[in-house]
Amino acid sequence: MYQNYNVYVVCTFAAIGGGLFGFDISSMSGVLATQAYTNYFHVNGRYRQGAITGAMAGGSFFGTLASSFIADKMSRKRAIQIAAVIWIIGSIFQTAANGIAMLVFGRAVAGIGAGIASAMVPVYQAEVAPKEIRGRVVALQQWAITWGILIQYFIQYGASFVDGGPNNPHQSTLAFRIPWGVQIFPAFLLAVGMFFVPYSPRWLAKQDRWEEAIRVMANLHGNGDIGHPKVLAQYREIEEAMTFEREAGGSAIKVLTQPRMFSRVVLTVSIQMWSQLCGVNVMMYYIVYMMQAAGVHNILLTASIQYILNVALTLPAILFIDTWGRRPSLLYGALSMMVLLSAVAFLSGAYGTTNPRTDPALNAVSWLIVDNPPVSRAIVACSYLFVCTFAVTWGPTSWTYPSEIFPTGIRAKAVSLATASNWAWNCALAFAVPTLFEVINWKMYIVFAVFNLCAFVHVFLTVRETKGKTLEEMDSIFESGRPAWRGVASGSRLDKLQREIAEGRVKVKIKLRPRRYEEF
Repeated sequence: MYQNYNVYVVCTFAAIGGGLFGFDISSMSGVLATQAYTNYFHVNGRYRQGAITGAMAGGSFFGTLASSFIADKMSRKRAIQIAAVIWIIGSIFQTAANGIAMLVFGRAVAGIGAGIASAMVPVYQAEVAPKEIRGRVVALQQWAITWGILIQYFIQYGASFVDGGPNNPHQSTLAFRIPWGVQIFPAFLLAVGMFFVPYSPRWLAKQDRWEEAIRVMANLHGNGDIGHPKVLAQYREIEEAMTFEREAGGSAIKVLTQPRMFSRVVLTVSIQMWSQLCGVNVMMYYIVYMMQAAGVHNILLTASIQYILNVALTLPAILFIDTWGRRPSLLYGALSMMVLLSAVAFLSGAYGTTNPRTDPALNAVSWLIVDNPPVSRAIVACSYLFVCTFAVTWGPTSWTYPSEIFPTGIRAKAVSLATASNWAWNCALAFAVPTLFEVINWKMYIVFAVFNLCAFVHVFLTVRETKGKTLEEMDSIFESGRPAWRGVASGSRLDKLQREIAEGRVKVKIKLRPRRYEEF
Protein backbone atom coordinates (compact mmCIF):
# COMPACT_ATOMS: atom_id res chain seq x y z
CA MET A 1 0.00 0.00 0.00
CA TYR A 2 1.18 3.53 -0.81
CA GLN A 3 2.71 5.36 2.17
CA ASN A 4 3.50 9.06 2.40
CA TYR A 5 6.70 9.86 4.30
CA ASN A 6 6.77 13.64 4.15
CA VAL A 7 6.87 14.59 7.86
CA TYR A 8 4.73 17.70 7.39
CA VAL A 9 2.10 15.81 5.38
CA VAL A 10 2.05 12.88 7.82
CA CYS A 11 1.73 15.08 10.91
CA THR A 12 -0.77 17.45 9.30
CA PHE A 13 -3.00 14.56 8.34
CA ALA A 14 -2.83 13.03 11.81
CA ALA A 15 -3.72 16.44 13.21
CA ILE A 16 -7.24 16.04 11.81
CA GLY A 17 -7.72 14.09 15.04
CA GLY A 18 -7.15 17.37 16.84
CA GLY A 19 -9.83 18.87 14.64
CA LEU A 20 -12.31 16.52 16.32
CA PHE A 21 -11.41 18.15 19.64
CA GLY A 22 -12.11 21.52 18.02
CA PHE A 23 -15.47 20.37 16.74
CA ASP A 24 -16.24 19.30 20.32
CA ILE A 25 -15.31 22.68 21.80
CA SER A 26 -17.46 24.56 19.30
CA SER A 27 -20.25 21.99 19.02
CA MET A 28 -22.60 23.93 21.32
CA SER A 29 -21.50 27.56 20.87
CA GLY A 30 -23.58 28.41 17.83
CA VAL A 31 -26.73 26.42 18.66
CA LEU A 32 -27.21 27.81 22.18
CA ALA A 33 -28.66 31.02 20.76
CA THR A 34 -31.16 29.33 18.42
CA GLN A 35 -34.85 28.84 19.13
CA ALA A 36 -34.70 25.41 17.47
CA TYR A 37 -32.31 24.09 20.10
CA THR A 38 -33.99 25.81 23.07
CA ASN A 39 -37.51 24.73 22.15
CA TYR A 40 -36.70 21.19 21.06
CA PHE A 41 -34.58 20.19 24.07
CA HIS A 42 -36.27 22.53 26.58
CA VAL A 43 -32.94 23.54 28.11
CA ASN A 44 -34.06 25.95 30.81
CA GLY A 45 -31.78 25.25 33.76
CA ARG A 46 -28.05 25.85 33.94
CA TYR A 47 -27.44 22.32 35.29
CA ARG A 48 -29.17 20.72 32.30
CA GLN A 49 -27.06 22.66 29.80
CA GLY A 50 -23.97 21.90 31.85
CA ALA A 51 -24.76 18.18 31.61
CA ILE A 52 -25.21 18.34 27.84
CA THR A 53 -22.02 20.31 27.31
CA GLY A 54 -20.02 18.27 29.80
CA ALA A 55 -21.09 14.87 28.43
CA MET A 56 -18.55 15.02 25.61
CA ALA A 57 -15.74 16.07 27.93
CA GLY A 58 -16.72 13.27 30.32
CA GLY A 59 -16.59 10.70 27.51
CA SER A 60 -13.27 12.15 26.40
CA PHE A 61 -11.83 11.66 29.88
CA PHE A 62 -12.48 7.92 29.75
CA GLY A 63 -11.41 7.69 26.11
CA THR A 64 -8.12 9.32 26.99
CA LEU A 65 -7.45 6.84 29.80
CA ALA A 66 -8.13 3.92 27.45
CA SER A 67 -6.06 5.37 24.60
CA SER A 68 -2.65 4.24 25.84
CA PHE A 69 -3.69 0.59 26.07
CA ILE A 70 -4.92 0.70 22.46
CA ALA A 71 -1.86 2.60 21.25
CA ASP A 72 0.68 0.36 22.99
CA LYS A 73 -1.01 -2.83 21.79
CA MET A 74 -2.22 -1.89 18.30
CA SER A 75 -0.02 1.14 17.49
CA ARG A 76 -0.53 4.89 17.64
CA LYS A 77 -1.77 4.84 14.05
CA ARG A 78 -4.52 2.29 14.69
CA ALA A 79 -5.59 4.08 17.89
CA ILE A 80 -6.23 7.25 15.89
CA GLN A 81 -8.29 5.30 13.34
CA ILE A 82 -10.36 3.68 16.10
CA ALA A 83 -10.94 7.14 17.59
CA ALA A 84 -12.30 8.37 14.25
CA VAL A 85 -14.76 5.46 13.98
CA ILE A 86 -16.04 6.01 17.52
CA TRP A 87 -16.48 9.73 16.79
CA ILE A 88 -18.58 8.90 13.72
CA ILE A 89 -20.87 6.66 15.78
CA GLY A 90 -21.32 9.37 18.42
CA SER A 91 -22.02 12.02 15.78
CA ILE A 92 -24.75 9.86 14.25
CA PHE A 93 -26.49 9.62 17.63
CA GLN A 94 -26.22 13.39 18.13
CA THR A 95 -27.63 14.14 14.70
CA ALA A 96 -30.56 11.81 15.25
CA ALA A 97 -31.17 12.90 18.88
CA ASN A 98 -34.85 12.93 19.85
CA GLY A 99 -34.29 14.22 23.36
CA ILE A 100 -31.68 15.15 25.95
CA ALA A 101 -30.90 11.53 26.87
CA MET A 102 -29.97 10.55 23.32
CA LEU A 103 -28.04 13.79 22.81
CA VAL A 104 -26.02 13.25 25.98
CA PHE A 105 -25.32 9.62 24.97
CA GLY A 106 -24.16 10.66 21.51
CA ARG A 107 -21.94 13.38 22.89
CA ALA A 108 -20.42 10.98 25.42
CA VAL A 109 -19.65 8.39 22.72
CA ALA A 110 -18.16 11.01 20.42
CA GLY A 111 -16.17 12.24 23.41
CA ILE A 112 -14.53 8.83 23.78
CA GLY A 113 -13.27 9.14 20.21
CA ALA A 114 -12.10 12.72 20.73
CA GLY A 115 -10.32 11.67 23.92
CA ILE A 116 -8.38 8.87 22.21
CA ALA A 117 -7.41 11.14 19.31
CA SER A 118 -6.42 14.10 21.49
CA ALA A 119 -4.02 11.91 23.50
CA MET A 120 -2.47 9.85 20.71
CA VAL A 121 -2.13 12.38 17.89
CA PRO A 122 0.62 14.38 19.72
CA VAL A 123 2.38 11.12 20.66
CA TYR A 124 2.38 9.96 17.05
CA GLN A 125 3.55 13.35 15.78
CA ALA A 126 6.36 13.58 18.34
CA GLU A 127 7.59 10.09 17.50
CA VAL A 128 7.83 10.59 13.73
CA ALA A 129 9.23 14.15 13.72
CA PRO A 130 12.90 15.19 13.85
CA LYS A 131 13.93 17.25 16.88
CA GLU A 132 14.40 20.43 14.82
CA ILE A 133 10.70 20.71 13.96
CA ARG A 134 9.06 18.53 16.62
CA GLY A 135 7.44 21.48 18.38
CA ARG A 136 6.18 22.83 15.07
CA VAL A 137 4.50 19.63 13.89
CA VAL A 138 3.00 18.78 17.29
CA ALA A 139 1.64 22.33 17.41
CA LEU A 140 -0.31 21.39 14.28
CA GLN A 141 -2.58 19.53 16.71
CA GLN A 142 -3.57 22.83 18.28
CA TRP A 143 -3.97 24.49 14.89
CA ALA A 144 -6.29 21.68 13.83
CA ILE A 145 -8.26 22.24 17.05
CA THR A 146 -8.67 25.92 16.19
CA TRP A 147 -9.75 25.05 12.64
CA GLY A 148 -12.27 22.58 14.03
CA ILE A 149 -13.65 25.26 16.33
CA LEU A 150 -13.87 27.79 13.49
CA ILE A 151 -15.38 25.47 10.88
CA GLN A 152 -17.98 24.05 13.25
CA TYR A 153 -18.89 27.52 14.50
CA PHE A 154 -19.46 28.92 11.02
CA ILE A 155 -21.46 25.85 10.01
CA GLN A 156 -23.62 26.52 13.06
CA TYR A 157 -23.77 30.22 12.23
CA GLY A 158 -24.98 29.44 8.70
CA ALA A 159 -27.42 26.76 9.88
CA SER A 160 -28.86 29.17 12.47
CA PHE A 161 -30.59 31.06 9.62
CA VAL A 162 -32.66 28.02 8.69
CA ASP A 163 -36.43 28.75 8.76
CA GLY A 164 -36.29 32.46 9.43
CA GLY A 165 -33.28 32.66 11.69
CA PRO A 166 -32.35 31.89 15.31
CA ASN A 167 -35.16 34.00 16.82
CA ASN A 168 -37.99 32.22 15.00
CA PRO A 169 -39.92 30.20 17.64
CA HIS A 170 -40.88 27.64 14.96
CA GLN A 171 -37.36 27.15 13.62
CA SER A 172 -36.62 23.68 12.21
CA THR A 173 -34.34 21.22 14.03
CA LEU A 174 -32.06 21.35 10.99
CA ALA A 175 -30.49 24.36 12.71
CA PHE A 176 -28.63 21.97 15.01
CA ARG A 177 -28.80 18.65 13.10
CA ILE A 178 -26.82 19.99 10.13
CA PRO A 179 -23.77 21.07 12.20
CA TRP A 180 -23.74 17.84 14.19
CA GLY A 181 -24.05 15.74 11.04
CA VAL A 182 -21.30 17.53 9.11
CA GLN A 183 -18.70 16.61 11.75
CA ILE A 184 -18.88 12.99 10.55
CA PHE A 185 -16.91 13.81 7.39
CA PRO A 186 -13.52 14.85 8.85
CA ALA A 187 -13.55 11.73 11.03
CA PHE A 188 -14.20 9.55 7.96
CA LEU A 189 -11.33 11.27 6.14
CA LEU A 190 -9.05 10.64 9.11
CA ALA A 191 -9.99 6.96 9.45
CA VAL A 192 -9.30 6.26 5.77
CA GLY A 193 -6.29 8.52 5.36
CA MET A 194 -4.33 7.01 8.25
CA PHE A 195 -3.91 3.86 6.14
CA PHE A 196 -1.51 5.85 3.96
CA VAL A 197 0.92 7.09 6.65
CA PRO A 198 3.62 5.01 8.38
CA TYR A 199 3.65 3.46 11.81
CA SER A 200 5.64 5.28 14.48
CA PRO A 201 9.25 4.06 14.21
CA ARG A 202 9.61 4.14 17.98
CA TRP A 203 6.51 1.98 18.41
CA LEU A 204 7.93 -0.47 15.84
CA ALA A 205 11.22 -0.56 17.75
CA LYS A 206 9.37 -1.22 20.99
CA GLN A 207 7.73 -4.22 19.28
CA ASP A 208 11.21 -5.43 18.25
CA ARG A 209 10.39 -4.77 14.59
CA TRP A 210 13.74 -3.10 14.00
CA GLU A 211 13.96 -3.55 10.23
CA GLU A 212 10.60 -1.83 9.73
CA ALA A 213 11.60 0.86 12.21
CA ILE A 214 14.82 1.82 10.44
CA ARG A 215 13.19 1.77 7.02
CA VAL A 216 10.48 4.14 8.28
CA MET A 217 13.16 6.41 9.79
CA ALA A 218 15.11 6.28 6.53
CA ASN A 219 12.05 7.28 4.52
CA LEU A 220 11.11 10.03 6.99
CA HIS A 221 14.56 11.54 7.59
CA GLY A 222 17.08 10.11 5.12
CA ASN A 223 15.44 10.10 1.68
CA GLY A 224 15.11 6.30 1.93
CA ASP A 225 18.82 5.71 2.72
CA ILE A 226 19.19 3.51 5.82
CA GLY A 227 22.90 4.33 5.82
CA HIS A 228 22.30 8.09 6.20
CA PRO A 229 24.23 9.37 9.27
CA LYS A 230 21.13 11.05 10.71
CA VAL A 231 19.12 7.84 10.41
CA LEU A 232 21.91 5.75 11.94
CA ALA A 233 22.33 8.23 14.81
CA GLN A 234 18.59 8.12 15.56
CA TYR A 235 18.62 4.32 15.38
CA ARG A 236 21.54 4.16 17.81
CA GLU A 237 19.88 6.53 20.28
CA ILE A 238 16.56 4.68 20.17
CA GLU A 239 18.25 1.30 20.53
CA GLU A 240 20.25 2.44 23.56
CA ALA A 241 17.16 3.96 25.16
CA MET A 242 15.13 0.78 24.56
CA THR A 243 17.91 -1.36 26.00
CA PHE A 244 18.06 0.81 29.11
CA GLU A 245 14.28 0.65 29.56
CA ARG A 246 14.26 -3.14 29.24
CA GLU A 247 17.13 -3.58 31.67
CA ALA A 248 15.40 -1.30 34.16
CA GLY A 249 12.34 -3.56 33.86
CA GLY A 250 9.01 -3.10 35.59
CA SER A 251 5.53 -2.43 34.25
CA ALA A 252 4.61 0.94 32.79
CA ILE A 253 2.54 1.75 35.87
CA LYS A 254 5.46 0.91 38.15
CA VAL A 255 7.83 3.09 36.11
CA LEU A 256 5.35 5.97 36.09
CA THR A 257 5.13 5.92 39.89
CA GLN A 258 8.89 5.96 40.44
CA PRO A 259 10.01 9.37 41.81
CA ARG A 260 12.11 10.24 38.73
CA MET A 261 9.09 9.78 36.44
CA PHE A 262 6.26 10.67 38.79
CA SER A 263 7.47 14.26 39.04
CA ARG A 264 7.21 14.52 35.25
CA VAL A 265 3.72 12.99 35.33
CA VAL A 266 2.64 15.59 37.89
CA LEU A 267 4.20 18.34 35.76
CA THR A 268 2.40 17.37 32.54
CA VAL A 269 -0.90 16.74 34.35
CA SER A 270 -0.55 20.22 35.85
CA ILE A 271 0.24 21.86 32.51
CA GLN A 272 -2.89 20.39 30.99
CA MET A 273 -4.84 21.45 34.08
CA TRP A 274 -3.59 25.04 33.82
CA SER A 275 -4.41 25.06 30.09
CA GLN A 276 -8.07 24.69 31.09
CA LEU A 277 -8.04 26.78 34.27
CA CYS A 278 -6.50 29.71 32.40
CA GLY A 279 -10.04 30.69 31.36
CA VAL A 280 -10.08 29.62 27.73
CA ASN A 281 -13.19 27.53 28.36
CA VAL A 282 -15.17 30.65 29.19
CA MET A 283 -14.01 32.22 25.95
CA MET A 284 -14.86 29.18 23.81
CA TYR A 285 -17.67 27.05 25.22
CA TYR A 286 -19.70 29.94 26.63
CA ILE A 287 -18.66 32.87 24.46
CA VAL A 288 -22.38 33.51 23.80
CA TYR A 289 -23.00 34.07 27.52
CA MET A 290 -19.97 36.35 27.80
CA MET A 291 -21.12 38.48 24.87
CA GLN A 292 -24.65 38.65 26.30
CA ALA A 293 -23.29 39.91 29.62
CA ALA A 294 -21.16 42.48 27.80
CA GLY A 295 -24.23 43.90 26.09
CA VAL A 296 -23.19 42.86 22.58
CA HIS A 297 -26.11 42.71 20.14
CA ASN A 298 -24.84 40.73 17.12
CA ILE A 299 -23.49 37.94 19.30
CA LEU A 300 -22.88 35.17 16.76
CA LEU A 301 -21.01 37.43 14.34
CA THR A 302 -18.95 39.11 17.08
CA ALA A 303 -18.00 35.73 18.54
CA SER A 304 -16.98 34.42 15.11
CA ILE A 305 -14.17 36.99 14.96
CA GLN A 306 -12.74 35.38 18.07
CA TYR A 307 -12.57 31.99 16.37
CA ILE A 308 -10.86 33.50 13.31
CA LEU A 309 -8.24 35.11 15.56
CA ASN A 310 -7.72 31.78 17.30
CA VAL A 311 -6.82 30.13 13.99
CA ALA A 312 -4.67 32.99 12.72
CA LEU A 313 -2.63 33.50 15.89
CA THR A 314 -1.82 29.80 16.28
CA LEU A 315 0.25 30.04 13.09
CA PRO A 316 3.09 32.12 14.64
CA ALA A 317 3.40 29.48 17.36
CA ILE A 318 3.73 26.75 14.74
CA LEU A 319 6.42 28.72 12.92
CA PHE A 320 8.45 29.83 15.95
CA ILE A 321 7.86 27.43 18.87
CA ASP A 322 11.14 25.66 18.03
CA THR A 323 12.90 29.04 18.03
CA TRP A 324 11.62 30.77 21.16
CA GLY A 325 11.05 27.56 23.13
CA ARG A 326 8.41 26.04 25.37
CA ARG A 327 9.23 27.69 28.69
CA PRO A 328 8.96 31.35 27.55
CA SER A 329 5.67 30.58 25.80
CA LEU A 330 4.11 29.26 28.99
CA LEU A 331 5.49 32.04 31.22
CA TYR A 332 4.54 35.01 29.05
CA GLY A 333 1.21 33.44 28.17
CA ALA A 334 0.12 32.96 31.80
CA LEU A 335 1.15 36.48 32.75
CA SER A 336 -0.63 38.11 29.80
CA MET A 337 -3.86 36.15 30.28
CA MET A 338 -3.90 37.10 33.96
CA VAL A 339 -3.74 40.80 33.05
CA LEU A 340 -6.49 40.52 30.41
CA LEU A 341 -8.88 38.61 32.67
CA SER A 342 -8.30 41.16 35.42
CA ALA A 343 -9.20 43.92 32.97
CA VAL A 344 -12.47 42.17 32.03
CA ALA A 345 -13.30 41.74 35.73
CA PHE A 346 -12.63 45.42 36.45
CA LEU A 347 -14.71 46.67 33.52
CA SER A 348 -17.59 44.31 34.27
CA GLY A 349 -17.61 45.06 37.98
CA ALA A 350 -17.22 48.82 37.66
CA TYR A 351 -19.71 49.42 34.85
CA GLY A 352 -22.14 46.49 35.09
CA THR A 353 -25.43 46.05 36.90
CA THR A 354 -27.66 43.22 38.06
CA ASN A 355 -29.76 41.64 35.32
CA PRO A 356 -33.35 42.96 35.75
CA ARG A 357 -34.69 39.78 34.05
CA THR A 358 -36.84 41.74 31.61
CA ASP A 359 -35.47 39.86 28.57
CA PRO A 360 -35.86 36.04 28.67
CA ALA A 361 -33.01 35.69 26.15
CA LEU A 362 -30.59 36.99 28.82
CA ASN A 363 -31.66 34.69 31.66
CA ALA A 364 -28.38 32.74 31.52
CA VAL A 365 -26.44 35.70 32.97
CA SER A 366 -27.02 37.69 36.15
CA TRP A 367 -24.82 40.72 35.41
CA LEU A 368 -25.06 43.04 32.40
CA ILE A 369 -23.37 45.99 30.76
CA VAL A 370 -26.32 48.18 29.78
CA ASP A 371 -26.13 50.94 27.14
CA ASN A 372 -22.40 51.50 27.49
CA PRO A 373 -20.87 50.77 24.07
CA PRO A 374 -17.28 51.83 24.96
CA VAL A 375 -17.15 49.36 27.87
CA SER A 376 -18.77 46.63 25.78
CA ARG A 377 -16.16 47.16 23.06
CA ALA A 378 -13.36 47.12 25.63
CA ILE A 379 -14.54 43.79 27.04
CA VAL A 380 -14.79 42.32 23.54
CA ALA A 381 -11.28 43.61 22.77
CA CYS A 382 -9.91 41.99 25.94
CA SER A 383 -11.55 38.69 25.02
CA TYR A 384 -10.00 38.89 21.54
CA LEU A 385 -6.55 39.63 22.99
CA PHE A 386 -6.98 36.79 25.49
CA VAL A 387 -7.69 34.27 22.75
CA CYS A 388 -4.78 35.61 20.67
CA THR A 389 -2.46 35.17 23.66
CA PHE A 390 -3.66 31.62 24.33
CA ALA A 391 -3.33 30.72 20.64
CA VAL A 392 0.31 31.83 20.51
CA THR A 393 1.39 30.37 23.85
CA TRP A 394 -0.49 27.84 25.95
CA GLY A 395 -2.62 26.41 23.13
CA PRO A 396 0.14 24.64 21.17
CA THR A 397 2.70 24.32 23.97
CA SER A 398 0.39 22.47 26.34
CA TRP A 399 0.14 19.68 23.73
CA THR A 400 3.78 19.72 22.68
CA TYR A 401 5.43 19.52 26.10
CA PRO A 402 3.73 16.38 27.52
CA SER A 403 4.33 14.43 24.30
CA GLU A 404 8.10 14.86 24.38
CA ILE A 405 9.41 14.42 27.94
CA PHE A 406 8.77 10.70 28.56
CA PRO A 407 10.60 7.53 27.41
CA THR A 408 8.99 5.51 24.61
CA GLY A 409 7.92 2.64 26.87
CA ILE A 410 5.64 4.83 28.98
CA ARG A 411 5.01 7.78 26.67
CA ALA A 412 1.50 6.75 25.60
CA LYS A 413 0.35 6.09 29.18
CA ALA A 414 1.93 9.27 30.54
CA VAL A 415 0.44 11.45 27.82
CA SER A 416 -2.95 9.79 28.29
CA LEU A 417 -2.85 10.74 31.98
CA ALA A 418 -1.91 14.32 31.13
CA THR A 419 -4.65 14.57 28.50
CA ALA A 420 -7.13 13.00 30.92
CA SER A 421 -6.36 15.94 33.21
CA ASN A 422 -7.25 18.30 30.35
CA TRP A 423 -10.58 16.56 29.78
CA ALA A 424 -11.39 16.21 33.49
CA TRP A 425 -11.02 19.96 34.02
CA ASN A 426 -12.73 20.60 30.69
CA CYS A 427 -15.70 18.56 31.91
CA ALA A 428 -15.73 20.18 35.36
CA LEU A 429 -15.68 23.67 33.85
CA ALA A 430 -18.39 22.79 31.34
CA PHE A 431 -20.63 22.10 34.34
CA ALA A 432 -19.35 24.93 36.51
CA VAL A 433 -19.18 27.94 34.17
CA PRO A 434 -22.97 28.37 33.64
CA THR A 435 -23.38 28.35 37.42
CA LEU A 436 -20.50 30.78 37.86
CA PHE A 437 -22.08 33.13 35.33
CA GLU A 438 -25.28 33.00 37.36
CA VAL A 439 -23.91 33.09 40.92
CA ILE A 440 -20.71 35.17 40.99
CA ASN A 441 -20.96 36.75 37.51
CA TRP A 442 -18.00 39.10 36.85
CA LYS A 443 -16.02 37.83 39.85
CA MET A 444 -15.50 34.62 37.89
CA TYR A 445 -12.86 36.40 35.81
CA ILE A 446 -10.86 37.15 38.98
CA VAL A 447 -10.86 33.45 39.83
CA PHE A 448 -9.35 32.56 36.46
CA ALA A 449 -6.86 35.43 36.70
CA VAL A 450 -5.60 33.96 40.00
CA PHE A 451 -5.28 30.56 38.33
CA ASN A 452 -3.02 32.15 35.71
CA LEU A 453 -0.84 33.65 38.42
CA CYS A 454 -0.49 30.20 40.02
CA ALA A 455 0.36 28.72 36.62
CA PHE A 456 3.10 31.33 36.10
CA VAL A 457 4.75 30.49 39.42
CA HIS A 458 4.48 26.74 38.80
CA VAL A 459 5.98 26.97 35.30
CA PHE A 460 8.82 29.19 36.51
CA LEU A 461 9.80 26.67 39.17
CA THR A 462 9.35 23.37 37.32
CA VAL A 463 9.27 23.57 33.50
CA ARG A 464 12.58 22.79 31.77
CA GLU A 465 13.31 23.82 28.20
CA THR A 466 13.18 20.97 25.64
CA LYS A 467 13.58 22.67 22.26
CA GLY A 468 16.27 21.20 20.03
CA LYS A 469 16.63 18.01 22.09
CA THR A 470 15.72 14.49 20.98
CA LEU A 471 13.10 12.46 22.82
CA GLU A 472 15.90 10.19 24.05
CA GLU A 473 17.72 13.15 25.69
CA MET A 474 14.88 14.05 28.05
CA ASP A 475 16.14 11.87 30.91
CA SER A 476 19.43 13.78 31.03
CA ILE A 477 17.55 17.11 31.01
CA PHE A 478 15.24 16.21 33.88
CA GLU A 479 17.87 14.39 35.92
CA SER A 480 20.64 16.98 35.56
CA GLY A 481 20.04 18.43 39.03
CA ARG A 482 19.90 21.98 37.66
CA PRO A 483 16.96 24.20 38.70
CA ALA A 484 14.41 24.65 35.92
CA TRP A 485 15.03 28.40 35.68
CA ARG A 486 18.76 27.90 35.06
CA GLY A 487 18.14 26.51 31.57
CA VAL A 488 19.86 23.60 29.80
CA ALA A 489 23.06 23.26 27.82
CA SER A 490 22.75 24.14 24.14
CA GLY A 491 23.27 21.58 21.40
CA SER A 492 22.12 17.99 21.05
CA ARG A 493 23.82 14.68 21.67
CA LEU A 494 22.34 13.44 18.39
CA ASP A 495 24.22 16.07 16.36
CA LYS A 496 27.54 14.96 17.81
CA LEU A 497 26.78 11.30 17.18
CA GLN A 498 25.69 12.09 13.62
CA ARG A 499 28.99 13.85 12.92
CA GLU A 500 31.00 10.95 14.35
CA ILE A 501 29.12 8.48 12.17
CA ALA A 502 29.61 10.65 9.07
CA GLU A 503 33.34 10.85 9.80
CA GLY A 504 33.58 7.07 10.26
CA ARG A 505 34.62 7.29 13.93
CA VAL A 506 31.50 5.44 15.12
CA LYS A 507 30.03 2.28 13.58
CA VAL A 508 26.38 1.30 13.99
CA LYS A 509 25.18 -2.30 13.75
CA ILE A 510 21.60 -2.51 12.49
CA LYS A 511 19.31 -5.44 13.27
CA LEU A 512 17.53 -6.18 9.99
CA ARG A 513 16.10 -9.60 10.81
CA PRO A 514 16.50 -12.08 13.66
CA ARG A 515 20.15 -13.06 13.78
CA ARG A 516 21.01 -10.84 10.79
CA TYR A 517 22.86 -7.57 11.32
CA GLU A 518 24.45 -5.03 9.01
CA GLU A 519 27.14 -2.58 10.08
CA PHE A 520 27.45 0.98 8.84
